[in-house]
Amino acid sequence: MDEEVDPGEENVNSVLAQESSELFQILSSQSSAVIKDLLQRMPSRACESVDATGSTAAELAKAMLEYLTVASNAECCSFVQSMCILCENMPMRLESRLMSVAGYADHENSTSIHSVTKEESSWPHPEEQQLMKRPRIDHWGEYIAAVVHLMRRRWQRLSEGLVKEVHLETVWISPRPANRGRDRPDQTPGQADRVSRTPEPDGDFGSPESRVTLDSFLQGCAGKVTVVVGLAGSGKTLLTSCLGQQWAHGLGPIPLSYLFVLLEFRQLNLLSGPLSLSELLFRHYLPPNGGDDAKRAIVDYLLSNPEQSCWVLDGYDEFHDRVSRQEAQGEPLSPENPLPVADLVSGLLSRQLLPGCTVLITCRTRDVMDLDATSDKVGQLLGWDCPDIKDFVENFFGVKGDSANKGLGQKAADLLLSNQHLLAMSYLPALCNICCICLKHLLQEDNEQSREEEEERGRETRRKPPEKGPKAGGGVPAAGGRRRRGKNEEDMDWTNSRAQPSHTQIPSTLTQVYFTVLDAFLSRDHEKQGIHDKAKATKHPLSSVCKQTTLSRYQSEICELAELAWRGLEESKILFLKENIPDNVLEFSIRTGLLSQVELRLDDGFPAKAYCFIHLTIQEFLAAVRIMSSDDVTDSQLKKRFSLKTRWMTKSDHRTVFTDSLHLYVCGLASEQCTPALVQFARASGRAGLQSWVQKRQALVLKLLKSLCHNNLTGPKILELCHCVQESQDQQLAKETVGARSALELRNIRLLPKDIDAVAFVVNSVGDNGIGLDFRACSMELECLDVLQRCRYIHHLSFRSRKYDDKFAEKLSSILSDFPLLRKLEFCGASLTATGAASLASALEKCLHLTDVNLSDNSLKDDGIKLIADVVTKLPRLESVMFSRNNSSLQAVDYLIGKMSSHVNIQSVHADGMKEFTITFHQSSDMECHKKKTQPTVSLVNQKWTKPEIQKVGKSLARCPALSVLDLSGDQWDEDILETLTQLLPKVNVTNKILLNGSCSSVEDLVVLTALLSHCPAVVELHIRLQSDPDPVQVSVVYPGGSKKPANTKALCLSFCGLLHNDLEPVWRSLRTSCDLTVLDLSSNSLGNKGLKKVLDVLPRLSNIQEINVSNNGISMEGVATLASALSSSNNFTEINISKEGRGRVILKFCSDRRDDKQQLKMFRMSDSSLLPSDVNILCRKLANCGSSHLKLDLSHNALKVETIKSLLRVLPKMVSLQTLNVSNSIVSLPEALTMVDCLTVSQCITSVELRPQGECFIHFDRARAEQAKCRFTHFSLNGDDMERLIEVLLQGPQLSVLDLSSNQLTDDGVKCLMDSLPKLKITSFVSLSNSTLTQQGLLDVANTLCTCDDVSAVEVSLGVERKCLIWFSQHGGWEKSLSVRESGLEQEHLVRLSEIVSHCPTLTKLQFRNNSLQPEWTEDFVKGLNVGERGCHVSIEESWMRGEKAVGLVCRCLQLSSNIHTIRVHSSTLHVSLMKSSGLTSVSLVDCALEGRHLSPLTDIIHKCPLLTELDFSHSSLGTEGTRSLCSVLPSLPKLTSLSVVSKQMCSVSVVEELSEALLRSAAVQRLNLSGHVISDTAARNITAVFPRLRALNLSHCSWSAAEGLQLGRCVHLEELCLDSVHLDEKSRECLAETLRNIRSIRSLKLNKIAAVVGSSETSGALDLLASMEGLTRLEEIELDGWRMSDRGVEQLSSRLLPCWTELRKIRLAENLIDDQSGDRLLEALIGCSHLQELYLGSNRIGDLTAARMTLVLPLLTHITVLDISLNVIGSEGSVSLSKAILCMKNLTKIHLTSVGTPELCPVAASLRHCPLLQEVSLGWNNCGDDVVLELARVLPFCLKMTRIDLESNCVTVSGVEALLRVLQSCPALQIIRLWRNKVSPSEAHMLSLKDKRLNFSSTGC
Repeated sequence: MDEEVDPGEENVNSVLAQESSELFQILSSQSSAVIKDLLQRMPSRACESVDATGSTAAELAKAMLEYLTVASNAECCSFVQSMCILCENMPMRLESRLMSVAGYADHENSTSIHSVTKEESSWPHPEEQQLMKRPRIDHWGEYIAAVVHLMRRRWQRLSEGLVKEVHLETVWISPRPANRGRDRPDQTPGQADRVSRTPEPDGDFGSPESRVTLDSFLQGCAGKVTVVVGLAGSGKTLLTSCLGQQWAHGLGPIPLSYLFVLLEFRQLNLLSGPLSLSELLFRHYLPPNGGDDAKRAIVDYLLSNPEQSCWVLDGYDEFHDRVSRQEAQGEPLSPENPLPVADLVSGLLSRQLLPGCTVLITCRTRDVMDLDATSDKVGQLLGWDCPDIKDFVENFFGVKGDSANKGLGQKAADLLLSNQHLLAMSYLPALCNICCICLKHLLQEDNEQSREEEEERGRETRRKPPEKGPKAGGGVPAAGGRRRRGKNEEDMDWTNSRAQPSHTQIPSTLTQVYFTVLDAFLSRDHEKQGIHDKAKATKHPLSSVCKQTTLSRYQSEICELAELAWRGLEESKILFLKENIPDNVLEFSIRTGLLSQVELRLDDGFPAKAYCFIHLTIQEFLAAVRIMSSDDVTDSQLKKRFSLKTRWMTKSDHRTVFTDSLHLYVCGLASEQCTPALVQFARASGRAGLQSWVQKRQALVLKLLKSLCHNNLTGPKILELCHCVQESQDQQLAKETVGARSALELRNIRLLPKDIDAVAFVVNSVGDNGIGLDFRACSMELECLDVLQRCRYIHHLSFRSRKYDDKFAEKLSSILSDFPLLRKLEFCGASLTATGAASLASALEKCLHLTDVNLSDNSLKDDGIKLIADVVTKLPRLESVMFSRNNSSLQAVDYLIGKMSSHVNIQSVHADGMKEFTITFHQSSDMECHKKKTQPTVSLVNQKWTKPEIQKVGKSLARCPALSVLDLSGDQWDEDILETLTQLLPKVNVTNKILLNGSCSSVEDLVVLTALLSHCPAVVELHIRLQSDPDPVQVSVVYPGGSKKPANTKALCLSFCGLLHNDLEPVWRSLRTSCDLTVLDLSSNSLGNKGLKKVLDVLPRLSNIQEINVSNNGISMEGVATLASALSSSNNFTEINISKEGRGRVILKFCSDRRDDKQQLKMFRMSDSSLLPSDVNILCRKLANCGSSHLKLDLSHNALKVETIKSLLRVLPKMVSLQTLNVSNSIVSLPEALTMVDCLTVSQCITSVELRPQGECFIHFDRARAEQAKCRFTHFSLNGDDMERLIEVLLQGPQLSVLDLSSNQLTDDGVKCLMDSLPKLKITSFVSLSNSTLTQQGLLDVANTLCTCDDVSAVEVSLGVERKCLIWFSQHGGWEKSLSVRESGLEQEHLVRLSEIVSHCPTLTKLQFRNNSLQPEWTEDFVKGLNVGERGCHVSIEESWMRGEKAVGLVCRCLQLSSNIHTIRVHSSTLHVSLMKSSGLTSVSLVDCALEGRHLSPLTDIIHKCPLLTELDFSHSSLGTEGTRSLCSVLPSLPKLTSLSVVSKQMCSVSVVEELSEALLRSAAVQRLNLSGHVISDTAARNITAVFPRLRALNLSHCSWSAAEGLQLGRCVHLEELCLDSVHLDEKSRECLAETLRNIRSIRSLKLNKIAAVVGSSETSGALDLLASMEGLTRLEEIELDGWRMSDRGVEQLSSRLLPCWTELRKIRLAENLIDDQSGDRLLEALIGCSHLQELYLGSNRIGDLTAARMTLVLPLLTHITVLDISLNVIGSEGSVSLSKAILCMKNLTKIHLTSVGTPELCPVAASLRHCPLLQEVSLGWNNCGDDVVLELARVLPFCLKMTRIDLESNCVTVSGVEALLRVLQSCPALQIIRLWRNKVSPSEAHMLSLKDKRLNFSSTGC
C-alpha cells in the first residue's frame, strides 16, 4: 500500500475475492432486515439455493459471498452497489474501493438483474439512494486523494533537511491519565494535586519508567480526543506531519479512509473573524476542485459520517485564545454558522461539532490543563537519551558534513556529552540540531587555529639553522618548501583529535552557548565575510567562542533582528509576515539560517509567506539582547519580564507561546563577561555613554536577582534561581542564595543533570559553612549523581522517594566520600534492601564527619540493619541512626543492645514495635572531655514479649553499662512474665527509672510489682495506675537518679487501681520490711472509711512517713472527724487537706521530728464542702485539743450559711491555739459577712478581719489580747440598715487602726451614718470609703469630719475615675489638717460650703483642688470667702484653663477681693495662694503659665500698690520687650523687693537682660537674683556686676557671656547661694570663679553641675583647682557637682580636705562622675563626719559591691538620711545584701533610687524596706528583676503606709507578680502609681490589670 492503486486496473470480482474475509464480518453483523433485502436483490437462481428461513446471518453471508465468486461482473456490480448502500459500519476505505470498481449501473440493467418481490420494501429505493450518495462518495474520495497528495508533498518538503529518519515506532511517549472532571474551583495547585500528580514542568520529559511508542499510544485513538504533550523543539509539528505522511501511504493508526485534517494553531491565529466549519476546511486547509457542489457534497458526507474524519490540531500552546472548558457534551453547534476559531476548536473537543470524529491535539505541558475536561488520552513525548543524542550527532556530521569531516562526529559527541548545557539542550531534537551546528563551528575554528599554529611552528623551525644528525624519515619537505596536506591526512587528524591537544573551549553557561550558536549561524554568511575570512579574530572574553569581529561586522543586522524578536515577544508573536520584516534583515536572516519560511493562508484564504525563528529560544535570546542593549526597553518593562517560572503550573498563569527562558538569558547577559558584546550591540543605536548604560542595566538585573535570593521560594523557583545565578556567574549572588537558607528543598520535581549542575554552582559558593539538599519525591537519573559530586560543601543530604532503589544507593555510595562536610544523610521512604545497604555501609565507613543517618521506611530487614550497625558504631561523630519501618524483628534489637556492651558510644536504643527504631550516640568530644557523660537509655516499647525473649533480652541488658532509662512499655504481660521481670531487674544496672506502662492489669499483678520496693533496695519510687483509659496502664520504677523528690524519699503510688479495703493487707505484706516509706499515694481507689482506718492503723509501722494521699476514696464526714482527732492527738501529724466532705481530696502530711517541746504549726484545710452547723461544731471541738501547737483552720471555698457561722463563732473562744481562720470564697452574701464580723465581739485575741464576697477572707488571732484590730469589709452592698448594724458591731469591738469599707456601693446616706459615728469609733490610722457611689453632698459630709472629729488629720476625695475617699487620723490631735478634692465636678454652692468648713476648722491649713471644673468667678469668690485663722491657710487650685491672660486676670481679681493673701503663685495651670490674716502681699509668681508681655499691664497696676512685696518670679515666660519694660517700671516702686527671678524659656533679645540690669541698678533691695538661660551682653554684664556686692543668692545656670568683659564674680562678697549649672567657663572665668570661692566664706548652697570647664574625657587640673578653692566654705549645706567626671584624685581631694570641713552638709550630688569602689570607699568614710546629711546622690558612677559593703557601716551612722540615689552603677548580688543591711537602720528614708544598679537580685533590698516607715518613693527599674522581688515588695507594702510611687519599669515581672501587688494595694491607700512598663505582661493582660486598679501603670509615659 505504499503506492497508490489505479481503480481502472481492478475489477469487481478480484476486489470481492481480496476483501471477502472483511465483507463476511461486515455482512454477519447486519440486521435481519438488511440480510433479507440483500437476498431479495440477488438473482432468483441464487435465492433458490439459499434457505433463508432457518439459517443464521453468518450462514446467509457466507452463501451470498460464495455465489458472488461465480457470478457475472454485472451481477457483482449490482450487488456491491446495493451492499454499500444498505450495510452499516462499513469502513470508508472499503466502501470507496468497492464503489470505485462497481461503477454506475443504469436503471434498466439494475431492474433486469434484480428480482423485485411484490411486497414493498421499507428501505429507500436503491436508485434514489444512489442518486444522493454516489456523487458524495466521488467528491469525498477525490478530496481525500487531494489531502493525500498534500500530506505527501508536505512531508517531502519537511524531510529534505532531516538528519535522521523519523518513525513513530521509535518515538517514545509517557502515557498519563486524563484528568477529565478533576477541575478545581480555585486556580492554584492544591496540596493534593502536588502529591497525587505532580504537574510536569517545561523542563521535565515525562516519566521514563512507563513508556510506549507513539505508534502504540495512538492505536485505538479513533473517535477519541488524544493529547500529545511535548516541549518546544521536541518534534510535535514534525511528528504530526509524519503521522499525515503515514496516513497518506495507508500506514499508521489512522485509516486511509478517514479525512486527515492537519491544522496549525500558529496559522489559526491569523483568522480574525468568525467562520464556519466548511470555511475553515476549504479556505484555510485545502480547497476542493469541484466547486460549490463538491464542497456541499463533502460537507454533507462529513456531517453524516463524522467518525470518518481525523482532526490533527498542532501547537495549541501557540494559540492566542483558550478553548472553553466543557466536560459534558453540550448543545450541538451548527456547522454552517460562523463561529470564532476558538469556538470551533472547542466544539470539536467537546463533541458539539462532528461527534465521534478523531481529534489529536499537541501542546506543551503547561497548556494541558485547558484540555483536561475533554481529553480521553494524554501522553508526554520523552526526550532523547544519550545513545539517541550520540547517534544523531554522528549522523549529523556524517550527513551534513562532507566526507573529509566524518571524523568530527565522535569528537563532537564527546564534547556534547561532557557539557551539561549542550547535553540538556540536546534532549530535544530541534535544539540538538542547533548544538551540532554550534559544535561543528567550534571544531572547524579549532582545526583552523591548530593549523595556523602548526604553520607558525613550521616557520619558526625554518628560521633556525638545520641541526646535524640523521635525516628524518620520508615525507619531510625540502627546505623552503611546504608540504601539501592530503585528504586522507586531514581525516587522520580529525580521527586522532582526542590524542592531540585541543583548543576547543566549550561555553560554560547557556547564554554563552547561544552566543556561540549566533556566531555559528553568522559564519554561514559567506557573502559578507569575503576577505574577512583570513582576518585574525579576537576571542571574546565572555566564553572564548564568540568573535568580537563577527559582532562588530553584523551589529546593525543583529540589532534589527533583536528588535524583531523583542516585538514578537511583546506581542506573543512567533510568525512574522514578509511585509513586517525589513528586506535587509530578511535577506540576512535567510542567508544565515536564523529565520525559516512558513507557508500559511491568510484570513481571505490566499497563501502567504511568513517567517519564524529557527527555534523559540533563539527568539528569546535575541529579545534578551535587545533588553540589555537598547534603551528603548525601559527598566519597568525589564522588571515586568523578569520573574522566576515555577514547574507547578496553575490555571490562572498567563499563557505564552514562549519557553520562559528569557530571564535566564537576561541573567547571563548581566555577567561582566558579556559587557563588551552588549556594548557592541548598543553601539548600533549611536548614543553616547554606552558602557556605563550597559553596566547600569546589568546592575539592575543583578539587583533583581539579589532581592529574589532573600525571598521565601518554592522548590521549583529555588531551582530556577540557581539557574539564573549560574548564568550570571556571580559568586556573591550565589553566596546570598544559600546564605539565606539552611537547605535547598527540591520536592516533587523531575531533575536533570543540568539542574544539579546549577545547584552545584550555587552550593559551592557557601564554603565551609555548608548547606543542605533535600530531594523529596524528585525523579532523577543516575547521571544526576555524577554531577552531584561536584557539590563540595553539602552538610545535609536527603533522599525520599520509592524511586530510589539499590542501584541508586550503589551509585550514591560511590560519591558519598566526595562530600567532606557531610553531617546528615537521609535515605528514607525508598526501596533500599540489604543489598543496597551493603554498598551504603561501605561508603558510610569513609564518612567520618557524619552525625545523623536516617534510613527509615525501607526494606532493610534484620540483615541490612546489622550491616549498617557494624559500620556506624565506628563513626566518631555520629549522633543518631534511624532504622524505622524496615521490616525488622527483635533479633535486630537484641543485636544492637549487645553492641552497647562493647561500644560505649551508644547513647540510646529506641524501638517502638517494629515501626520506630532509632539509635543515638555520644559525640566523641563529649567522651573525651571531663564533663560527666550522660548514661545510655534503652526503649523497647510495644513489643510482643514471650518468656524466652524477655530472658534473652534481659541477659543482654544485664551486660550493658549503667542505663539511665529502661522503657519496656506497651504490652500487657501475664503474672509469670512479671515475676520473671522482677527477678531480672535487680541484675540490670539502671540509674533513673524503668517504664512498664501497660504491663499489668489486675491487683495481683500490682502486688507482684510492689515487691520491687523490698527486693530491689535501689528503687526509691514505684508508680502504678491500672485505670487510665484511654491511656495504657501507667507503671514506672524510679531510681535515685530519676527522682524529683527530696533525698531519702521512698514513695509508693497506687492510684486509680480499684483497691478495696481488703486489698491493703496483701500490699502491706508485699512491702515487708519497707518501713522507710516516706510517701504513700492510695488516691482514686475505693477504700472508704474502713480503708482509711487501716491506713491510720499502719502508721506506727511507717516511721518515716511524710505524706499519705487517700483522695477520692469515698470517705465521709465520719472519716473526716476521725482524721481531726488524729491530728490533735498525734505529734507528728501536721496537716490535713480535705475537699468535698472527704469524697474528694484527702492528703495527710507528717513530720519526722516528734519532740514535745517544739511548738508545731498544724493545718486543717477543708474546701469545696457543704458544712452543717453540727459538722463545724464536731470538727472544731476535736481541733480545740491541739494543745500548744499553733493551728491554722482553712475553711475556704465552702458554702458557709449564717447558722454554720454562728456555730463556728460559738466555739472560737475555746480554740486557744487557733492562729488563722481562712474563710476565703466562703462568704457569699452580706448577711453571712455581717454575722462573721461579730467575731470582733466574741474573741479578744483577733488582730484583723478581712471580709469580701467570693474573695480572700481572713481572721487573724494572737494568743494574747490584741490592743488594736484592723477591719476590712469590702465589695459588699451596704445600705443604711446594714451600715447601722455594722457600726453597732464595731462600737462593741476593740479599737480599730484601719477601717476599710471601700467598694461597698455606699451612698451619701450610708456615708452620713458612718460620719456621725466616726468620733465614737476611735480609729487610729485611716478609713477608706473608696469606690463608693458618693455625690458632692457625700463629699461635703466627709469633709465636715475635719470639724466634727478632732482626730481626723486629712481628707482625700476624688469623685472621678479614681473614686477615692480616704479619712486620715492622728492619734494625738491638734495637728494641721488638710483637704484634697480632685475631679469632683464642684459647683459654686459646694465651694461656699467648703469655705464654711474652713472657717469652722482653724487647724485646716491646706486645701488642694484639682480638676474640679471650677469657673474663674467661683474661684475668686472662694478665695474671698475664706476666713483664715492665725495659722493661715495654703490653697492650691488646678484647672486646665488657668494659663496666660486668664491666669493673670485670676491673680488680679484675687488680690483685689482678698486682703489676706500673703503669697500668690501660678505654676503651669495651678494657682497657689497662701492666706494669712492682715499680713500683706509679699510674693507674686507667674511661672511656666504661657505668660506674655502684653498680659502684665493689669498686674503692674496692682503691684504698684504692694509696697511690702519681697519676691517677683516671672520665670519660663515670654515677656519680650514689652513685658520687660512693664516689669522694669514697677521695680523702683518696690522698696522691700529682695528676690527677682526671670528664667528664660526661650532665646531672648539681648536688650531684655540689658533693661533688667539697668532696672536692678535702681532696685537697691534685691538680694536674690535668678537669670537662668539668658545671653548676657557686655553692657548687661557690667550692670549686673555692679549689683553683685549686695547679692546673697545668684543663679546664672545655662547662661552665657563674653569672655572679654565677663561677669566679675569676685565682687559677690556676701553670697550664700550660687548656681552655675551648665555654664561654659573658659580659663579666665574658671580662675575668677575659684578666686571668688576662696574669698566668699558665707556660701551655704553651691551648684556647679555639668560646668563645661571640668567636663571632658578625663579629670582636668581645672576641676582640682575648683575643688581646692572650696576649702574655706565651712558653712556649706548643699553641694552639687554632677557631671564633673571626677576620678580618684578628685574624690581623694574631696574626701580628705573638703568633707571634713563641711560639717553642716545636708545634701551632696556627685552623679555622672568616675567614682569606683576604691574612691567610693574613701568618700563614704569621709561622709561619717557629715552627721546632718539628708540627701546623697551617687548615680551614674562605677561603685560596686565594695562600696555597698562600706555603706553597711556608714549609712546607719547618718541618721538623718532621707534620700539615697545610687542608680546606674555596678552593684552585684553581694552588694545588694550589703545595701539591705544598711537600709535596715535608715528609719527616716523617704526616697531610694536603685535604677539599673547591675543586679536583678534585689530581694534583700526589697525586704529591708519594711523598716522604713516614712518611705514614699522607690525606684527599682531596669534591673531585670523577676517576680521574686515583686513578691517581696508585696509583703513589705502594708508596712509602708506613706508610699506614693514605685518604679518597676523594664524588669521581668509577669502577671503573677503584678497580681501579688494588686492584692496588697488595698492596704496602701496613699500609693498613687506603680510603673510597670516593659515587663513580661502582654498588652491585653496589662489592660485587664489596669482596669482592676488604675494605679497599675503600663504606659511608657507614666500617665
